[in-house]
Amino acid sequence: MKAAICFEKNAPLRVETVSLDAPGPGEVQVRLAASGVCHTDLSVVTGVMPMRLPAVLGHEGAGVVEEVGAGVTHLSPGDRVVLSWVARCGACFFCRHGQPNLCEVGERINARHRMPDGSSRVHRDGTDLQVFSALGTMAERAVVPARSAVRLTGDTPLDKAALIGCAVMTGVGAVLNTAKVTPGSLVAVFGAGGIGLNAIQGAAIAEAARIIAVDVNPAKLAFAETFGATHRVDASQLDPVAAIKELTAGRGADFTFEAIGRTQSIEQAFSATRRGGTCVVIGIGSRAEAISLSPFFLPIESKSLLGCWYGGADVVRDFPRLLALHEAGRLKLDELVTRTYALDDVNKAFDDLAAGRNARGMLVFD
Repeated sequence: MKAAICFEKNAPLRVETVSLDAPGPGEVQVRLAASGVCHTDLSVVTGVMPMRLPAVLGHEGAGVVEEVGAGVTHLSPGDRVVLSWVARCGACFFCRHGQPNLCEVGERINARHRMPDGSSRVHRDGTDLQVFSALGTMAERAVVPARSAVRLTGDTPLDKAALIGCAVMTGVGAVLNTAKVTPGSLVAVFGAGGIGLNAIQGAAIAEAARIIAVDVNPAKLAFAETFGATHRVDASQLDPVAAIKELTAGRGADFTFEAIGRTQSIEQAFSATRRGGTCVVIGIGSRAEAISLSPFFLPIESKSLLGCWYGGADVVRDFPRLLALHEAGRLKLDELVTRTYALDDVNKAFDDLAAGRNARGMLVFD
């Protein structure tokens, strides 16, 4: 089979032939139909996200189960599935305490980009390859932990359903699960990329009264209106904090979301949050940076600063809910995919991602 492999930082990916093991116990083989092109994958290419190379990229995908390993009872060949890049074990401390997005097994997989036992199922010329989140969706097939595959009901096309696996779950989940935005709220979202657009449409689903999109790219701000933004702020032209306060009677937003992962925008989002409000950080920044907060004003203003990992997801609960919202016409998936690419065009897809040309680019397999 063919897979898109990152061999070195800041170099084009190479689409090469690799071998794939049969699924072992607790694993399934999936024939991929589509893979999202996510900024997190680009962060591996640029070196912002440390990862041992060479590696098969891709962690947002959907496809059809072709084979199941021993002990897998909840899936069968022919099932249509969405893949989750956090494999919930159901038994660790976090799973038992209602936080499966923080699953200890999932954390171990994402730290090593290998199966829970530390092995790899993908090989090239006899060498094991790293596989992003043990999924590696930028390939024709994948062998994944069975708990990473959630069976689809309904008839949502796989190339749209794939988006549920990362961008939609992360952005919408930050609004509905983590912040719990209430109807009539004033919301500001910093960053109108794939995650930010879904935070915006999450706020629309939550019936926020005012949704302010902040970005420096006019094209992304135009996308934001499609997904429910009522106001947009070009941060290259205006002070976003002052602009948001002007739109919120001088108080600031009830809820702010940072979907970029930059120190400056996190600090701006927190400053743009009203007293007693909530600022949620979704974007992943550099380990070498730190944000600055005043220890005097932090208690006085009673603001909450929350981190959000994978939209606070319980994928068994949330994936079907999100698909039901789409089927009801309340969640936009078709509009997110602004361009599709063949696997061989993966580098063009990353170039367009870096330039901000798409709401979401999608690799589609024959």
